[in-house]
Amino acid sequence: MNHSPERIRQGAGRLMALLVLALMLALPVSAAAQRYALPPADVSVIGEVKVVKADDSETILDIGRRHGVGYEEMRLANPGVDVWMPGEGTRVVVPTRYVLPDAPREGIVLNVPEMRLYYYPPAKKGEPRMVETYPVSIGRMDWSTPLGRTRIISKVKDPAWYPPESIKQEAREDGRELPDVVPAGPDNPLGRFAMRLGLPGYLIHSTNRPWGVGMRVTHGCVRMYPEDIEGLFERIPVDTQVRIVNQPYKAGWAAGTLYIESHPILEEHQDNHSVPIAPAVETVAAALRGRSHRVDHGLIKRAVAENNGIPTAISRGGAQQMGGERAEVDVTQRMDWRKEKPAG
Repeated sequence: MNHSPERIRQGAGRLMALLVLALMLALPVSAAAQRYALPPADVSVIGEVKVVKADDSETILDIGRRHGVGYEEMRLANPGVDVWMPGEGTRVVVPTRYVLPDAPREGIVLNVPEMRLYYYPPAKKGEPRMVETYPVSIGRMDWSTPLGRTRIISKVKDPAWYPPESIKQEAREDGRELPDVVPAGPDNPLGRFAMRLGLPGYLIHSTNRPWGVGMRVTHGCVRMYPEDIEGLFERIPVDTQVRIVNQPYKAGWAAGTLYIESHPILEEHQDNHSVPIAPAVETVAAALRGRSHRVDHGLIKRAVAENNGIPTAISRGGAQQMGGERAEVDVTQRMDWRKEKPAG
């Protein structure tokens, strides 16, 4: 047997390549999934805004998907940037900083106007609690995603789709005919993974049209990027609690500074808010309750006017202290050290 140094080096190189390949195969599919250490109960801001430079071959959607961000989030954070052709070298804001929704930090919390899902995995012994967050699609105005509290009641891999009569009728009006059942496969709009909610007829599922994630395009169900739900499917147990909330404005604390995160109010709820600043002020007042703290109302108005989904410091002097309202971070120079990839 040849045990020459050169042969040993070659063998070691092949072994290293196999180890690297095995590690890559063991990693979750969703490299862009966002996972953070859960902050203390009195802190609600996680993540960091990033700024990246586009190349000449990618769209805003491509950049967003790579970082775990949906269409509307990217569009609102980048006014004036062409969605389809941002252009070589264009600076693109990736809004990966979030105020956690005002809801118990357990199970799944879906904030409909934000089009974002938050998952609080069960605590593991000896490890810090975590929070994961993912972009989603929600129902169109005439097929609104329902609000309320429910649970995951079943999970199906490679599901068949049985379109209800209402959807079949809509297809006929568009000149299309849907079959009674669409089997698993590339033409199935449910994708490869589906989690059924206790709300009859509603699912959290994958999709064969991932470019629609982050838009109002569904018949009420919640769509996720295929790689995101694949990473979650095995880890979310049946009976996991799900809260679907309507919070266009979220307020939360970080390092003694109060932030507000503003999203457009859904069309079907706009009649309830003839003065958009009012619910934003109410949200801030709730966050201030019991604290002696001064906020800048001009910054609140600006955040509501911009509706860009980026947490804005509204404490008096807070924006200056934090280095600007957007606190943009160049992804090539600084990353949140607590962010990890989900296991599984």
